[in-house]
Amino acid sequence: MSADHRAWEHPARWWPRLSDATAHLAAPVAVIDLDALRHNAMDLLVRSGGIPIRVASKSVRVRGVLDAVLRLPGYRGILSFSLAEALWLSETYDDIVLGYPTVDRAGLSRLVHDEQAASRITLMVDDVAHLDLIDSIAAPSQRETIRVAIDADASWRSAALGHIGVRRSPLFTAAEVTAFARTILGRPGFRLVGLQMYEAQIAGQGDNGSDAPIIRMMQSRSSRELRIRRAEIADALTDLAPLEFLNGGGTGSLEFTGSDESVTEASAGSGLLGGHLFDGYRSFRPAPASAFAFDVVRRPTPDIATVLGGGWIASGPAVASRQPRAVWPEGLRMLSREAAGEVQTPLQGDNARTLRIGDRVWFRHAKSGEPAERVNAYHVVSGSDVIEELPTYRGEGKAFL
Repeated sequence: MSADHRAWEHPARWWPRLSDATAHLAAPVAVIDLDALRHNAMDLLVRSGGIPIRVASKSVRVRGVLDAVLRLPGYRGILSFSLAEALWLSETYDDIVLGYPTVDRAGLSRLVHDEQAASRITLMVDDVAHLDLIDSIAAPSQRETIRVAIDADASWRSAALGHIGVRRSPLFTAAEVTAFARTILGRPGFRLVGLQMYEAQIAGQGDNGSDAPIIRMMQSRSSRELRIRRAEIADALTDLAPLEFLNGGGTGSLEFTGSDESVTEASAGSGLLGGHLFDGYRSFRPAPASAFAFDVVRRPTPDIATVLGGGWIASGPAVASRQPRAVWPEGLRMLSREAAGEVQTPLQGDNARTLRIGDRVWFRHAKSGEPAERVNAYHVVSGSDVIEELPTYRGEGKAFL
């Protein structure tokens, strides 16, 4: 690693360097810094404690990055987010788990009649209706055997606070998961190969904000309950079938997931590119490996500079944390009545006074994969130079959800 390996900790060096490297490119321009990406990829492996990491493609959406990361020892397989994406990726990747159930009839029709795809893709199921749909497309005797994994709910059911986590699978207890597993094993044309339990209330919730004490209490109690329940589910399932994987976690919970003996692999993706939502975590801080920039096109007042574009809002609750964050020049803030707009974003602050028309402003997205839906390519920066251009899914003519 170079002496400037952690240069992102020095904004006055980090961001102007990116402006210089991309000065010949028209805005909006999106970049991936190679040193920062390497740092994040290694840090995820350290945090996972040695269990393999399945790369969450939703949080990347750039095949060049997927290729590079999957060549590293410790990374294994892809967690995809739609069947259309999985079918496309299966042309070149041989271990793809669909992270969410699908009712894509056209995609399922292709999958059940494609020997290679069926051997490379594992569908996620949590309801008999998912199995019935596949059988309605092609009877077991007239199709490939379909690999499936069970998605079990990893949320916390608090007596005082109610449901804490995301609303995913209806399967919660070991008895419920086992009963569904027996149903799968009793039906021809399906092969049960795995279990997924994603603890969103731990992985996706920062613990370093104003409500940190409550968040930490919730996560501590949830992790204790989940460790016990996941062990019960894992033991019950492995008694029924020789599973290939028991998947858990996300970028925000790798230490916990890696220490859970019931889990054989973790999933992570957002931590590779380092969206700003992770700034709210105590235990780790990924480097800002990806960023994007817009140019100033207006000066409506002496202390406001307006860039063209900017409204690249992250999915989730409609709160301020889902907006992109202006990071360079420092001290810029959005106007509460306009915020980040699709057409323009006014930025106010002392440093806005120094910006001229044509100057570049750098932003970080709240998440990691979603900016790829806005640009055709990321420009890879090493040192002071753009060394490569990597097409996004969009740049390859693909749009999945």
